[in-house]
Amino acid sequence: MRTVLVVLFDGVQSLDVTGPMEVFAGADQHTPGTYRISTASLDGTPVRTSSGLTLVPDHALAAAPAPHTLLVPGGRGTRNPAPEVVAWLGEHGPRAERLVSVCTGAILLAEAGLLDGRRATTHWAYCDTLARDHPAIEVDPDPIYIRDGHIATSAGVTSGIDLALALVEEDIGRAAALAIARHLVVFLRRPGNQAQFSAQLAAQTARREPLREVQQWITEHPGDDLSVERLAARARLSPRHFARAFQAETGMTPGRYVDRVRLEHARRLLEDTSDGVEEISRTCGYGTSEAMRRAFVKTLGTAPAEYRRRFRPASAPTH
Repeated sequence: MRTVLVVLFDGVQSLDVTGPMEVFAGADQHTPGTYRISTASLDGTPVRTSSGLTLVPDHALAAAPAPHTLLVPGGRGTRNPAPEVVAWLGEHGPRAERLVSVCTGAILLAEAGLLDGRRATTHWAYCDTLARDHPAIEVDPDPIYIRDGHIATSAGVTSGIDLALALVEEDIGRAAALAIARHLVVFLRRPGNQAQFSAQLAAQTARREPLREVQQWITEHPGDDLSVERLAARARLSPRHFARAFQAETGMTPGRYVDRVRLEHARRLLEDTSDGVEEISRTCGYGTSEAMRRAFVKTLGTAPAEYRRRFRPASAPTH
């Protein structure tokens, strides 16, 4: 049995707490005796979450059971953490077999010196702050979660569920994790290296209608000729004016937006269909499987065939 200890404090984000807890509780219902879940606050008294919900802990930190998995959620309370909580984490964090943070819980781990020399992530809005205040940490703002040795950090809120599902899959198998994901009506297959933003969310929505229409066209036609010249013609602008206006209004160049859309579309096809890599490369506008392979390796660190092997569910439809 693995003890999961969740650290509570005033201003904690309630979903950072309850999301992973529901995953671990579901795993214990699926395979009884797998997890024992406990919560603890500094002195054992109730805490008030950022949404106003009151949580009653099981223990004071000093009396909490030694955890296999120590989980530190985020929330507004991480902005001015209690020094005693940081000190407790600094002492007890290294003793846990797994140390996990959700959202800005990474800030508490950083304050305790537990992330120095490691790669980590947090909610996209706080990555710059984490990197500035703790230069010894390699902060990556893109993935929804990162594993570095026995330490795992995750991005905002729901990514804590993704990370918890990955840990359950590691502990007791994919079938259990899939059953829990189905029960919670969430996706099991969001891998840690999936970006915090989809292409459409990563870019701002253009203010002007012709540019918004072009954004939508790119999303719906990833296999078409999406050169600046062709996209500019759709927007009825000169290529130079179009490229400048697109970047000004969306925050990224047309080429980068196209790259993101094509990669996202290819990932979905690899996950959800049995179409061959060559066919997918043509459908998504890469032209050749080698071009798609280079894009995958550059962005995701893995080739398309390996990505499919790791992340395509056994129940994916065949075409």
